[in-house]
Amino acid sequence: MFRRFMAFLFLFVAVNALWHCARRGSPSGGPKDISPPTLLRTEPDSMTTNFKASRIRLYFDEFIKLQDIQDQLIVSPPLKYQPEIKPQGGASKYVEFKFKDTLKENTTYTLNFGQSVQDNNEGNPSSFLTYVFSTGDYIDSLELSGAVRDAYKKKADEFISVMLYEIDTAYTDSTIFKKPPNYITNTLDSTVIFNLRNLKEGNYTLFALKDEAKNNVFDQNVDKIAFLQDTISLPTDSTYVLTLFKEVPNYSAVVPSFAAKNKIIFGFYGSLKDVSIAPITNLPDTVRTKILRDGDKDSLNYWLTPFEMDSIVFKVTNETLKVVDTFTVKSRKVGIDSLRLNPNQRGSLSFNEPFYIEANTPLTEIDTTKITMVDQDSLAIPYTAKLDTLENRVDLDFSIEPNQNYRMNFLPGAITDFFGETNDTLDYGLSTQSYADFGNLTFNLEEATYPVIVQLTDEQGKVFQEIIATEPQAFEFNNIEPATYLVRVIFDSNGNGKWDTGDYLEKRQPERISYYPDRIEIRANWEKIETFTIAD
Repeated sequence: MFRRFMAFLFLFVAVNALWHCARRGSPSGGPKDISPPTLLRTEPDSMTTNFKASRIRLYFDEFIKLQDIQDQLIVSPPLKYQPEIKPQGGASKYVEFKFKDTLKENTTYTLNFGQSVQDNNEGNPSSFLTYVFSTGDYIDSLELSGAVRDAYKKKADEFISVMLYEIDTAYTDSTIFKKPPNYITNTLDSTVIFNLRNLKEGNYTLFALKDEAKNNVFDQNVDKIAFLQDTISLPTDSTYVLTLFKEVPNYSAVVPSFAAKNKIIFGFYGSLKDVSIAPITNLPDTVRTKILRDGDKDSLNYWLTPFEMDSIVFKVTNETLKVVDTFTVKSRKVGIDSLRLNPNQRGSLSFNEPFYIEANTPLTEIDTTKITMVDQDSLAIPYTAKLDTLENRVDLDFSIEPNQNYRMNFLPGAITDFFGETNDTLDYGLSTQSYADFGNLTFNLEEATYPVIVQLTDEQGKVFQEIIATEPQAFEFNNIEPATYLVRVIFDSNGNGKWDTGDYLEKRQPERISYYPDRIEIRANWEKIETFTIAD
């Protein structure tokens, strides 16, 4: 009996041990995988000459996935047709690339996968993986490098295409509008540095594009461009800096449409200077019209008193360019825009910003007898009110004092618009802080060329204050809200008081801008002095 018990006990222990050994469970931990996928081999081999394959495969030591392949993959020279790429939406131990193009003869091709090839579990990228082959007898080996900067912003955009065109008998200044380049690379999302590799000897022009359509040609209406003035002769040891800017588009009119029963929007590309709009359709004598620019947008609002009609035919004329367009605007079921008034400041009043009241419909009249302003002691405050018909607003000018409360009252009928509508009673309460709640900055420039425009901005480039100077001076920015700021210096070479962009066909670079290298922290009740020595 004892022996039978011991035999049973031994069997139980053995089975239990085997069961525990066979149990499946999650690992208890371990170091996180930070290793990128390793490329094992390629079919055909990279650096192949006399390449004739229609398919390429890259094999890895683990399962991989493709991330943002459309943005990350750069093929140089560009292909006319989008290749077929696998895997898409899944995992695989290889990347397959099928050509749909007929490849050029005697040409070296480079496929740069950027950081699109990642391991399937942790997403570790196989950074800047490249595959090179030649349809000729040898691999071109020359290189060109440089950097891209933005003409206006402190930080350049991501995914900038850098393009090299060979100067041959077919090349003209308009080629970039029509044909992809001979070579291309991309800054991707990690750096402003670019490197063009596997180039052949010759003379080239160098461009950069923020290529919104990803079609490898320049679309002036939407793309930023940078260009080098001089021809590049390869081989070269020089490095190049490209300055990216958005051109003022060439003039063109967009098909207008009714936005409201009393408003038609006419959109444009380019300058609106010397543009006129006139109806060809005979309008009833009772119909009144008015044209206003829509804020800082590239459009004009055509206001009209509503009437019953099916359509109106308009003639849009650019007097300077002698361009005439004809448009038919069909009526549609839309509401009507009624007068709405909004102050540009509410609550706390700025010492550095004017106070005004904007309107959504055209303003025609103000009655100052129906406007009153008092301080916290109910004493009347002297002010002037002016109707700005270009900006479509009422400007109010009065002395702004610290630690003060103001109350502004508009009785009905104080403001009248183009359609005869007037305001209801409006009452605005405004207050100011103490000067001690703000900081002051004195900014000095050394070795600068004048005239200049010095701007105090935030990280996104919004301008809080600016000072224009035609000769050396101390730039004093007062009553600044506590925050961190940037200082932008515009070298206003034509002296028109604003920054001017460039133009590729006119071979004109944008006006130069320099940023003070450090962020400037402004604290309450601080006086700060900074000096900026301008580099050549």
